[in-house]
Amino acid sequence: MRDSTGHQAVMRDEAVAALVPRAGGVYVDGTYGRGGHAMALISALDDSACIWLLDRDPSAIALARERHGDDPRCHILQANFASLGEHLRAAGLAGQVAGILLDLGVSSPQLDEAERGFSFLREGPLDMRMDNRAGQTAAAWLQQVDPATLLRVLKEYGEERYARRIVAAICSARDAGELPATTTGLAELIADAVPRSEPGRHPATRSFQAIRIHLNDELGSLERFLEGVCDLLGPHGRLVVISFHSLEDRRVKRFINRRSQVGDLPPGAGAVPPEKRPTLRRVGRAYRASDEEVSANPRARSATMRVAERLP
Repeated sequence: MRDSTGHQAVMRDEAVAALVPRAGGVYVDGTYGRGGHAMALISALDDSACIWLLDRDPSAIALARERHGDDPRCHILQANFASLGEHLRAAGLAGQVAGILLDLGVSSPQLDEAERGFSFLREGPLDMRMDNRAGQTAAAWLQQVDPATLLRVLKEYGEERYARRIVAAICSARDAGELPATTTGLAELIADAVPRSEPGRHPATRSFQAIRIHLNDELGSLERFLEGVCDLLGPHGRLVVISFHSLEDRRVKRFINRRSQVGDLPPGAGAVPPEKRPTLRRVGRAYRASDEEVSANPRARSATMRVAERLP
């Protein structure tokens, strides 16, 4: 399950099996990360396959190019998976994709590298950008965000019950010119504002998640991707999405359910119009990592995998 760096791709074998790889075909790993899923998928395909490898993170793409740059089957692209449709249409591949995989979790290296600013356990600059060469850092955002917006972000994306206390603490520190510029400093500020923490969870967990999701527009990217994915898949093409928190999984679940059902029609409406016809077939329900995998990789505990297949 581990690659040479010690990274473990969550539900790697289950995800690749769910894609039902044929000998050839067009496949996409829209979140390359450390490449665990991609390497397993590539190994299952023959020389006629076409594999697209995407990631927003330049370090992930550098790794993909190092590993697969000489493989003529692989097309490696630094891009947000939300823009996948644009690239596939330009290549004339829309409606021909046999399988698309997304692993929506933050990769282990992003958490392990203090300078990326994702982890409250390692002191580093408050960055949190998936693409650390573009966009606003967490530090810059916290210096200028208004209290109402910060409160909304913490409550909506972090589901943080003590959001008001945390906002008050951050704004007070900012007004005093004492807003921390490091991950551990912000984590300590949040911990001091939280009267009771959840057992086994750092008090800053939900706030860091919320800020990261907002800065990277993670939910917006997922929604834009889902809206156009049916036009990218070929007949019987598979969509496999691994989520790590309910905000993402809820959106994937609702999308698959909505596209798998015929909409309500008035009595005597006759034939189902094209826009009301289902375009997907749900494959199973929610898949979870095995007890064995969770024991070896605790990060897998929160993972949920959903699978859908494009109807002919």
